[in-house]
Amino acid sequence: MGLLTKLHDKLVSAAMRGMGTLLPFVSDQRLVDTVKKRIDTEVPYPEGRDFITKMLLTVKEFFPKLSKNVRKKAVEVFLVNAEVHGAKIRESLKGKLGYWAPFLFVVSPTMRCNLRCYGCYAGEYEKEDDLPWETLDSIMRQAKEMGIYFIVLSGGEPFIYPHLFKLLETHNDMYFQSYTNGTLIDEPTARRLSELGNFLPCISVEGFQKETDERRGKGHFKKVMQAMENLRKHGVLFGFSATATRQNNDFICSEPFVDFYIQQGCFIGWYFNYIPIGKAPVLDLMPTPQQRIERRRKIAALRRKKDIILADFWCDGTLCGGCIAGGRHYFHINNHGDVEPCVFAHFACDNVKDKPLLEILDSNFFRSFRRRQPYNENLLRPCAIIDNPQVLRDVVKENNAYPTHQDAEQVITEFAPFLDKYAEEYGRLADEEWFNSYLPSLSEEERTTLLNYLRTVKQENESIFTPKEEPQTVE
Repeated sequence: MGLLTKLHDKLVSAAMRGMGTLLPFVSDQRLVDTVKKRIDTEVPYPEGRDFITKMLLTVKEFFPKLSKNVRKKAVEVFLVNAEVHGAKIRESLKGKLGYWAPFLFVVSPTMRCNLRCYGCYAGEYEKEDDLPWETLDSIMRQAKEMGIYFIVLSGGEPFIYPHLFKLLETHNDMYFQSYTNGTLIDEPTARRLSELGNFLPCISVEGFQKETDERRGKGHFKKVMQAMENLRKHGVLFGFSATATRQNNDFICSEPFVDFYIQQGCFIGWYFNYIPIGKAPVLDLMPTPQQRIERRRKIAALRRKKDIILADFWCDGTLCGGCIAGGRHYFHINNHGDVEPCVFAHFACDNVKDKPLLEILDSNFFRSFRRRQPYNENLLRPCAIIDNPQVLRDVVKENNAYPTHQDAEQVITEFAPFLDKYAEEYGRLADEEWFNSYLPSLSEEERTTLLNYLRTVKQENESIFTPKEEPQTVE
C-alpha cells in the first residue's frame, strides 16, 4: 500500500469518526444524500437500498441513547474497519479469487445451553466440546486477513462460552452480534458490554409472557425483560430474535408485538422461520405457505413505519438478492470447527482445524451453492432447504458432504416428500406475489435493472464457480 493510499485511508477514517461524533446533529436528508450514491451503485435491489437507508436513520435515532464506547465502536469498528478497511481487503482478494469474500460469518463456539427448548435448530449437535480458544482466535485473525470484521455468535448459548469476553477484548477491532436467550445478562454483564462497546445481543422471544414461557420455561419472559432493562440502562445496542411457527406467526409480525419491543429499547428485530431440523423436528410447526406470504407483507410494512430495523431470514430475499449461504455473504462454523454453508444446513466437507478458512471458502462444496445462486429468479423463493430443496440434496450428493450431527440428513431424506410439497405450494403463492404484487410495485427502471441484474449474475456465477479439479494423488 503506497503512502498516498495510506494517507487517504487515514483521512477517510478520521472523517467517518468525526461523522460519528456529529451524527445526532446531521439532518436526515443530509445523511441519506451522503450515502445515496454509493448505495445506488453497489446495491441493485430497490428494497435493499431502502433497508440500508432505514438502518442509517435508525442508528442516528439511537445514538444519543448509547454509551460513549458503544457509539465509538459502532463507528470505528463497524463503519471504518468493516466498511472502509475491510472493503479494500475484500476487493484486493477479489482480484485473486475472482469473487468477493463474504461480509460476515457466524460462529457457534459452544452448543451448550442452560435451556432445553423444543424445536431448537441446534438441539442435536453434540454438547461436550467447545471450540478451543486457540482455534477461535485463529479464525478471527484469518477473518481479518480476508477483510471480515463483523462476526455473529450463535450456539448454544454464547454467554456460556468461557472465553466470550476474552474474544471481545482480544479482537476489539471487530464487531460482534449474538443470538442469546438473555438469561445470563445481569447488570454487571451489561455494564461490561457497555464498556467494551463491540457487542450487540439479540434476545430470543416467542411473543409475550405466555408464548415465551411456554417454549422456554416458566419465568423466562421476566428474565428477558430484566436483561433488556439492564442493557438499556447501560446504553448497549440490542435487539430481539423471534422464530415463526404455525402458532405464533401472525402475532410476532403484528403491530402490538413490534411496538412492545420498541418500548423495551430494541434496535433490531430478527425473524426466523421454523424448519424441520435440530431437536425432535415437528413438521406441523412450520408456518403455512400462506402465513409466510402474509408475514413478508406485514414485516415490510412495519419496517417502513416503525423506528426499528426488522429483517426476516427467510422472507427478505428481496433485500439481498436471494440466498446468502455458501460464502456469498456468510457461512457457519460450529463448535467442532465444521464449516457449514448456512446455520440451518447441517452438512460440511471441511473443518477449520484442518484447513485455512480461505481455502474452505473456495472449496467445491461452497462453489456448488454459489454456482446455482440465485436458485430462482423469484427472490421470494430464496432458500436451498425449503424453497428449492433439490438444491441442497444435489450439492450434498455432488460433494459427498457429511452431516454434522446425528439425524441431520433427515432434511434431505425422510422429510424430502414434505419439503417438496411445501416448496410447490409456497412456490405457487410466491410466484403470484412476485409477478402480480412485488414487481408491479417497482418503477419500470427499477424492475428492468433488477431483472437484468439477476439474469446477469446467474450467468456469471455459472461461469465463475465451476468445480475446481481435485489434486491427483500420486501413489
